[in-house]
Amino acid sequence: MFDQSDKIYQVSDLTSLIKEILESSFITLTVEGELSNFRPSSTGHWYFTLKDEDAMIQGVMFKGRTMGVNFQPSDGQMVRIRATISVYAKRGTYQIICNSMEQSGEGDILAMLERRKQKLAALGFFDPDRKQPLPLFPEKIAVVTSPTGAALRDIIQVLGRRNSGADLVIIPAPVQGEGAGDEIAEQIKRVNRYKLGDVIITGRGGGSLEDLLPFSEESVVMAIAESEIPVISAVGHEIDISLSDLAADYRAPTPSAAAEVVSSSREELINKVLLLKDSIAEKLIEKKERVTILLNQFTPDNLERNFRQIIQPLLLSLDDTKEESISILKGIILKKKHKIELLRNDLESVSPMAVLKRGFAVITDSKTDRLIKSAKKLTPGQMINIRFAKNSASAEIKE
Repeated sequence: MFDQSDKIYQVSDLTSLIKEILESSFITLTVEGELSNFRPSSTGHWYFTLKDEDAMIQGVMFKGRTMGVNFQPSDGQMVRIRATISVYAKRGTYQIICNSMEQSGEGDILAMLERRKQKLAALGFFDPDRKQPLPLFPEKIAVVTSPTGAALRDIIQVLGRRNSGADLVIIPAPVQGEGAGDEIAEQIKRVNRYKLGDVIITGRGGGSLEDLLPFSEESVVMAIAESEIPVISAVGHEIDISLSDLAADYRAPTPSAAAEVVSSSREELINKVLLLKDSIAEKLIEKKERVTILLNQFTPDNLERNFRQIIQPLLLSLDDTKEESISILKGIILKKKHKIELLRNDLESVSPMAVLKRGFAVITDSKTDRLIKSAKKLTPGQMINIRFAKNSASAEIKE
């Protein structure tokens, strides 16, 4: 340490001196802490706060370095980073420039929320069976939120634009800080007690993990789960999830989205009705045309033509079958005739008549008509018949 009280510094000179001392003294260092207010930019850079119980420091990680991180950073995570110190002279602030980042354990807040989530889930506060349907056209919408917050302005703007015609009942409650959760829970109970709305919207705009903690308080979750009036939870941005989102009857990604859910523009409803009317008319016309086309098929001429189209192929098939059957029968008959002819020839070849035609004769006894095969069977005076091929004669045996 040295005394510089006699020297007068310009602000820029002092800042430059501090910058030189810090940046040269901490060329590379490793810092461990809990991520908070993590904000990815559209350019790909990451901005965040690194903190512990007693202090915090701003940090940035540029796009070229983020590609080397193998997990998705989020608020509440404990991380270990290698970084350098940088002083931003124009603002007189210092921050750490992160070169690498790795997880070093689960953050205390996330661990606490996970334990609370498991406890409330075991009690059944997140069961789907507890969910109530939202009213289609609510007459009164109760909004439990900060009366000065951006969430309420967004809800009012959406309801005004959509011309819902519903009454808006604002139930003021702090949305961050100590005691905010109990106040939110009490206001939800108050809406139920005095029937101040047909549906309840509770929530707030985006913020850090700590800012959103009231909506993960046990008292808020229990008040939402036990509400007789349907509750819409609209906490933070789309990526933010609180325990009230799990307990609510409907989770809206943003307060604006919650307002759109509970409101229906009269003009939009009229347009929907007109579109439905046109659609129904088109369907009826289309159906009528189809029925007309079908009926036209049943005129006498069409019926006769259709019948001919059906019967003619059958008749042609029948004719073909008949001709084929006749041809087959003729073939069978011809084969049978040929076979009969062969059999006849065989019979004729062995017929006695064929033998007689060759000059032979058959001799039988005139009285007994028995065949005489040998002269030894003959006796003088015996009358015999002699049969030739074409006629016969009688004779008497003399010797």
